[in-house]
Amino acid sequence: MKKIKIGISSCLLGEKVRYDGGHKLDRYITETLGMYFEWVPVCPEVEYGLPVPREEMHLVGDPETPRLVTVHTGVDHTIGMLKWAEKKIKELAYENLCGFIFKSKSPSSGIGGVKVYTPTGIPGSKGVGIFGGTFIRHFPLIPVTDDVRLQDPILREDFIEMVFVYKRWKKLVERKGLKNILFSEHLLCL
Repeated sequence: MKKIKIGISSCLLGEKVRYDGGHKLDRYITETLGMYFEWVPVCPEVEYGLPVPREEMHLVGDPETPRLVTVHTGVDHTIGMLKWAEKKIKELAYENLCGFIFKSKSPSSGIGGVKVYTPTGIPGSKGVGIFGGTFIRHFPLIPVTDDVRLQDPILREDFIEMVFVYKRWKKLVERKGLKNILFSEHLLCL
């Protein structure tokens, strides 16, 4: 059986790309899911050009349109990260992904529950990371989850099932000669 291509936050594979030089290796992901999935690793902050280690960042302002700002020096990386995310989305459109596993709570990769701070530095609402939100807007049909949700057996089963259903749907579309419809769904918002 050919492995199914899944995008994933690089730190979950054990790559030392986090702001503190560490990783968040998840052995269930690498050892169990890795038997079925081929990984397409993405680290928004490193691929955008930030070093390892680097100053920690968080989201600030309006949860619908937050700014990505360094915690201590206040450097705003929002515009640069959004430009990088748009470019990366175009690349990922050609990867034939059937799912994506994001790093939870990340200001760049989180897909929900990411703290958004007020301008005074107090955690306010919850939002989504810059890249995670961009990915979901551009690929609304691709199943997504994060490392925390994968710890819940029911949510994990739902995600895995959605990945296999999505893969079968793509094959059906390709067999019926509707490949352009499938491809245009991925490029719709580019």
